[in-house]
Amino acid sequence: MGGKEKAEKIICYHCGDNCDREHIIFDDKDFCCNGCKTVYEILDQNDLCTYYDLEQNPGISLKSKTFDDKYAYLDNEEIAHLILDFKDGNKAKVTFYIPSIHCSSCIWLLENLYKLTDGVDYSRVNFVKKEFSADYNPEVISLRKLVELLVTLGYEPAISLEDSDKKSKNSINRDLYIKIGVAGFAFGNIMLLSFPEYFGFEGLEKSIQRFLSFLNILLSLPVVFYCAVDYYKSAYSGLKQKFINIDVPISLGIIVLFTRSLYEIISMSGPGYLDSLSGLLFFLLVGRWFQNYTYQGLSFERDYKSYFPLAIFKYVEGVLKSIPVNRIEKGDVIRVRNQEIIPSDSILKSDHANIDYSFVTGESSPVAKKIGEYVYAGGRQLGESIKLEVVKPVSQSYLTQLWNNDAFIKEKDISFNILINKISKYFTIAVLVLAVGGFFAWIGKDFKTGLNAFTAVLIVACPCALTLSAPFTLGTAMRIFGKRGFYIKNVNVIERLLKITHIVFDKTGTITYNQTGEVSYEGVEVKAEDFKKIKALAMNSTHPLSRILSESIDQKTDNISMEKYLEVSGAGLQAIVEGDAYKLGNWDFVNTGENNSLEKSDATQIFVSKNAKLLGRFKIENKYREGLKGIIEYLKSRFNISILTGDNKNEEQRLIDLFGNSANYKYKQSPQDKLDYIVRLQEQNENVLMIGDGLNDAGALRQSDIGISVTDDTSSFTPASDAIMTSNSLKQLPDFINFARVSHKIVVVAFIISFLYNILGISFALSGNLTPLVAAILMPLSSISVVVFATTVTNFMARFKKLI
Repeated sequence: MGGKEKAEKIICYHCGDNCDREHIIFDDKDFCCNGCKTVYEILDQNDLCTYYDLEQNPGISLKSKTFDDKYAYLDNEEIAHLILDFKDGNKAKVTFYIPSIHCSSCIWLLENLYKLTDGVDYSRVNFVKKEFSADYNPEVISLRKLVELLVTLGYEPAISLEDSDKKSKNSINRDLYIKIGVAGFAFGNIMLLSFPEYFGFEGLEKSIQRFLSFLNILLSLPVVFYCAVDYYKSAYSGLKQKFINIDVPISLGIIVLFTRSLYEIISMSGPGYLDSLSGLLFFLLVGRWFQNYTYQGLSFERDYKSYFPLAIFKYVEGVLKSIPVNRIEKGDVIRVRNQEIIPSDSILKSDHANIDYSFVTGESSPVAKKIGEYVYAGGRQLGESIKLEVVKPVSQSYLTQLWNNDAFIKEKDISFNILINKISKYFTIAVLVLAVGGFFAWIGKDFKTGLNAFTAVLIVACPCALTLSAPFTLGTAMRIFGKRGFYIKNVNVIERLLKITHIVFDKTGTITYNQTGEVSYEGVEVKAEDFKKIKALAMNSTHPLSRILSESIDQKTDNISMEKYLEVSGAGLQAIVEGDAYKLGNWDFVNTGENNSLEKSDATQIFVSKNAKLLGRFKIENKYREGLKGIIEYLKSRFNISILTGDNKNEEQRLIDLFGNSANYKYKQSPQDKLDYIVRLQEQNENVLMIGDGLNDAGALRQSDIGISVTDDTSSFTPASDAIMTSNSLKQLPDFINFARVSHKIVVVAFIISFLYNILGISFALSGNLTPLVAAILMPLSSISVVVFATTVTNFMARFKKLI
């Protein structure tokens, strides 16, 4: 921008940020703010500077990290009880989600927290989940002081209303893990005890053989009556509804395997098939785990509770008192500070407020409010603290209406399960026909062989390999996508990608960059010195437009004097900078009495004056993401495209240049409008992929067949969705869709392989030659080979497609 002089960058020793706004030198090291310097001093005094040896500039930026009484609500016992995992006398345990945990230095510092303060007995970090757990003595250090220490170090916990429900949630399926462990233990030991039978050892005494066989029965009991119970329940439920699902032939195979094995061992007519039985269950359970696997460090199911603070300050007889946010009632007067989210629909009691509704409506420009005006929940206050009179409690506010919609209740179809269940119907019928046919084919010659053939067909035709094809192929694809910044909730999302016919994009924050823009200046020619002073003035404001403006001017602002600074919420800012009076803001605020000779524009504008003379204006337009043009060209040739935005039409031409005239454009869309638009598309038999980023997109993301939430940081809050995509990965969306098609073809080939194994096994069974050794080899081999094929070929195709 006019008068640029690229300044040499000085990097903060603690956090790695530029020291452009403030430059502090301490102990021959550069720091960008007092916060970073303070953390360095604390670590240095406690002999913990190893923190800086593990990673370069490992710290978190502490600019504007002031908390005053921000965490005073944690002194409230009722609120603390909602957060604590345990408290009894001088022992307490707490777990926090800390999004800023990002490297080995973070882990090292947080796990050495006891060295920084008395009262902390033990601390541990779960890096994958970004969780910090601490055991502490509440008589020595309070919960509030513990949190303030973490904030001082740059590790601010994300404490929200949702945390009060955390005790009822269990993210790890312990039962499934235990079943896998039990089945694996039984499988390994039964095979070990069956080696004499496999190799025909004749020297083993009958009593020892019998003992080993009964030991195998003992090992198989928990497999049959504990590990397999979910398959029985599913099969029974399906039959009750007159429907044959995939668990019917699986349950039938398990029962026949166990029954025949019991008969052979007790009658001493054979060793049974208990090794095959336990191996079957082990691989099935591993496949189920693979299918259910998701990214534990990410949250795909978030509602309004994730975004609201746990507590709020309420005026009681003129005194501020912290209360849980879910206890706010109509008529309460509350205080909301800078950058805090408004939890309830309210009436503004302060003179003015500046509300950022982009979180809820998608409108990118903040809205100025005056005393007596209505303020909706979900807006974020920018500037000084404000007073609000609550009109509706949290549960009835505008923001929570979205979660009353049916979109948040309905479950999405799992298509591959439907396909497998369709196959299983005919598969089960075919197996029963072959088993009965084999019995009658042999019965005239040898009844015993006929019975063996009947049971052998049911044993060997169990569709284990069939059920493993999809989860292992799609599970591998899911991990490949994850390496590229596309985190999928479960493997079924990949299959649903194949059916997409219509892609809907949100605009603000999805296809545009957050917290930045393309800034251009129009007006009289100004010197570099003026730009430097304008930047210095803008840097004093926390308003997002001021930040965008200050960051767009490449000037160093050291040693610039400023006095009489004033910020008028929703209007602008002014100050005497180096002896000159500058104003930045809207036209009414900056108006010098001159006619506005600048051409009218719908773009976001910041006018600027110097010594009561209008200089010009800065136009701020959205900056569209890198590579967007290329992916749109690909997508619009294959899918119908729509763009939804809460903004007005001020950038309509830029959107048309990107998406063309064939796309559908919808402006000034509320969250409900977006959701309703998705419903209308689905009523027209469209399968919809919605790509959004904010809470205002939550309903549309949930209603769509697939909802993808785009974020600049996977640690940040994102609305409920089927997948989370880092913003840098958006340009690879066509590659992800194409690879979903490749994965589908691999699943089909894996299905064919599993059918070939079944044909081979059934031929052994019908001939009456299915021995325990053949079964022990064939059944695990079919499962292992399908798993190896699925994972190997999927990885190979990913390398071929340059995804890994």
